[in-house]
Amino acid sequence: MRFKWLAAVLSVAFLTSGCGYNQIQAQDEGTKSAWSEVLNQYQRRADLIPNLVKTVQGYAQQESSVLIGVTQARAAATSIKVDAADPESLKKFQQAQGQVSSALSRLMVVSEKYPDLKSDQNFRDLQAQLEGTENRIAVARNRYIQAIQGYNLTVRQFPSNLTAKMFGYQAKPNFTVEDEASISKPPVVDFGAPKAEVSH
Repeated sequence: MRFKWLAAVLSVAFLTSGCGYNQIQAQDEGTKSAWSEVLNQYQRRADLIPNLVKTVQGYAQQESSVLIGVTQARAAATSIKVDAADPESLKKFQQAQGQVSSALSRLMVVSEKYPDLKSDQNFRDLQAQLEGTENRIAVARNRYIQAIQGYNLTVRQFPSNLTAKMFGYQAKPNFTVEDEASISKPPVVDFGAPKAEVSH
């Protein structure tokens, strides 16, 4: 009896490994891990924004509409409860993050009008952190896209698609952007070279 049970377990293990089950499992975990990294990097950017706004505000209080815009875009983006398995949720998340990028771009344009701000060491440190974070976002996003593509290919190809159907694995939605080329590169964050401080 024990031998038959063992033979049945070994047969199931052989069949599932031979028809893509283990590969689907590994790729599914890979997509989850890649998605977590995407969220981590977007959160890293969100965490930088309050300090950036505070620094800019110290030099450019009259730019309140721009500062409020950045703060509101951040609040909207961080309030979204995104479900990576839901295409509509992903779309809203991507749109919200795009609004953050746009608001940050407007803030950078404003900074050009204030040489003292551009010379501020704290501002320059935030510049470096923001540039690095934008690059990390692009890398994490592209890795996630690749992970999803690999997983989706596996669950759609024969014979692994039969295993996927048997165990309830379905193709996952991916990031979609209006400009497909923009997904391969991070937003440009250019504060320009700091100008020399004017002695008073």
